[in-house]
Amino acid sequence: MTSGPAAAEHLRDLARLRRVRDRIDREYAQPLDVEALARSAHMSAGHFSREFRLAYGEPPYAYLMTRRIERAMALLRRGDLSVTEVCFAVGCSSLGTFSSRFTELVGVPPSTYRRHEGHATAGMPSCVDGTFARLQAGDAEVIQEPTDQPYGVRDCAFRDPAGNHVRLNELG
Repeated sequence: MTSGPAAAEHLRDLARLRRVRDRIDREYAQPLDVEALARSAHMSAGHFSREFRLAYGEPPYAYLMTRRIERAMALLRRGDLSVTEVCFAVGCSSLGTFSSRFTELVGVPPSTYRRHEGHATAGMPSCVDGTFARLQAGDAEVIQEPTDQPYGVRDCAFRDPAGNHVRLNELG
């Protein structure tokens, strides 16, 4: 791409898309729709969907569902929540759609995954705390100390030396 106004606008669009992607990562359990996400990026829904797909390799709704399924896998591995509870905890409103998408992405239904993977992380030490200590000892600016969140999530946030906001999450 050449320099000038078009290049500057492209960079602004990429920054807006990154903010929306970060919002999806943070708020995956909330009701999010493409039109609202597009508005927050100051784009039409069609343009937003096309640009998001070009930047991240999949449309925004598919990205959201992939994040939800990844979180669901972690909750199911814990083994203390039912499939229905996990479905609603990750922001899905339809158990059927959740199960279909889970099976499509993971290869087995969520109930089978839960049965075979339940309690797989029992006894593992916290990765967030160790990583946080290493980053804090380095040049990273602390934004959020390690904190326990709902559904057994522990997270922290920092800004790396390049100025990027980085968030670490793990399920306890």
